[in-house]
This record gives sequence, structure tokens and C-alpha cells, in this order.
Amino acid sequence: MRFGRTPEQTAFADALDDLLGAADTPGAARSWADGDPALGLSLWRRLAELGVAGLLVPEEYDGSGASPVDLTVAFERLGYHGTPGPWVESVAVLPGLLTQADEAKVLAGIASGENVATLAVQPMTPRALDADVADHAFTLTTTSALYRAEPGDRHESVDATRHLFDLTPTEQIATVDARQSLDLGTLACSAQLLGAGRRMLQDTVAYAQQRHQFGKPIGGQQAVKHLLADVRVALDFAAPLVHNASLTLAPRDVSAAKVAAGDAAYLASRTALQVHGAIGYTREFDLSLWILKVRALVGAWGTPAEHRARILESLVEGR
Repeated sequence: MRFGRTPEQTAFADALDDLLGAADTPGAARSWADGDPALGLSLWRRLAELGVAGLLVPEEYDGSGASPVDLTVAFERLGYHGTPGPWVESVAVLPGLLTQADEAKVLAGIASGENVATLAVQPMTPRALDADVADHAFTLTTTSALYRAEPGDRHESVDATRHLFDLTPTEQIATVDARQSLDLGTLACSAQLLGAGRRMLQDTVAYAQQRHQFGKPIGGQQAVKHLLADVRVALDFAAPLVHNASLTLAPRDVSAAKVAAGDAAYLASRTALQVHGAIGYTREFDLSLWILKVRALVGAWGTPAEHRARILESLVEGR
């Protein structure tokens, strides 16, 4: 089994870094949080031109029909740069559901970046992300019935860039097998967490090298080195689990990836806050964007307890 990226995947990640690094992605996230999605939607369309939006859309619907590995490459970079929007719902989950429903027009719109779509899944993710900016909203019931839906009441998230909405089903369009699509959503969320954790570690290392105390960089203190080393180890252990899950898509592997990536990213956020000190608490400091996003994503697409229970169940059953 090959755990390294192909040259094409490395070039893809580099292209995403070039685009998102040159754009004011934190500024787009702040505007998105304030209810102005213009910058974020512009970024969405530019990412679609690189093929991100259509990764899992089949070629017959104008997508690229890429692999789950390609999906994790993209979502790790989206998490690293803190890109706002319902990327998991629109790019990772809905293509598989809408392909079964033969929604050609919607799929083509997603692949081109012209349309943004969102989804609520009962009871896994009962509220839809960013339904206020989505062109299409869907809800999936516990019986795997897929409905078109209209947004209702808005609810706040700990992450201000995540606008959560109740959805009202309006028209059933298909009955689907959602298992793999939901696991792809969990996998994409895991990759986002991994990318966010790596970003916080990188920024915290840079801060520790620049911040001086008693005339010396705080990064030279053994206690700080140990804190940062623990984060690095956690992220390095989570990364192969995410990659392995993208190769197998086995439910147990997907759950293991989500738990490991969530734990590592959460450790990165706590360590970043501890090393930065009081400045890390401020909303004006960019670090807060990643800290709050990680706090929200840890419980998104299945809580750690739910995924640990699924791992245990698979072990008991010998799967």
C-alpha cells in the first residue's frame, strides 16, 4: 500500500496553497461570519476552476470523478487555510447522493462552481451549514429519503463562520444508499481537522521563535518544546489514518481517522492558545479562526463518542 502522494496530488496541493495563500482567506472568513459571503463565494468559484468543487462529481456530469485520496488532499488544504463555506456538504457528500437521484443539472452546477449546495442529515447533522448562501438545500432522513428543502430558523455555532439552519423538506426526489457518501463527509471533515491542526502548529512554532521573554525566544524553553513536540507527534500519527481511510473507505477506518484527527487538532488548538497566551483569546487575532473552527469540526459528522462506539462495534463483530 502506497502512503505517499503522487506527483499530481502534490502539484494539486501546491496549486491550492498558491491560490489560498495569495487570497485574503482569513478576511473572507471574517466577512462570511459577518453575513457578507461575496469574498468567500469568489474564492469558491476560483477553487472550482482548479477542480475542487467537482472532485467527486462523475465525468458524465462535468466533474472529474476523482478518488477519495484526492478529496483528502484538497480538504487538508482547505482546513489549513481556514476556507469558509459548506465544502463538505457540497463537494464530499452530495455528489454521491445526487448521482443516485440523477440530478444532472445540480451536479453540473456544483462541478462548475456556479452552484453551492448544502445538506442536513437526520440525526447525524440535523442542521444545514450556510443554507443562507446555498443555491440548493437538501435533507436526508433516517430512512435514506432525499428531499429538496427550504431554510428555516438560523442557529449560532461556536465558529462564527458556520451558519446553521433548520431545513423544511419540500419534495422527495429519491431514496438513496447514503452510507458511503456520509463516510466521505466524515473523511473530508477529518482532513480539514488535520490541515487546521498543522496550520496552528506552524503558526505557533513561528510565534515561539519570535516572542522573547527575559531576552530569549520562548521557543527555546524546554517546556514549550515538549508541548509543540506532542502536537507534532499527534498530527503525524493522525495523518496516515486519514490517508488509509481514503484508500479503504472502511467504516472502522473512517471513524479511526476522525477520532485521531479530531484529537490531534484539538490538542493543537489548546497548545496554540497556551503558547500564545492572552492574545490567542482575541477575535482580532487570526489564530481564533482556527481554534473555533476546530472546536466545531470535532463534533461535526459524528461526535468522538459515536465514532469510538463504531470502532468498538466493528472490533466486536470482527469487521
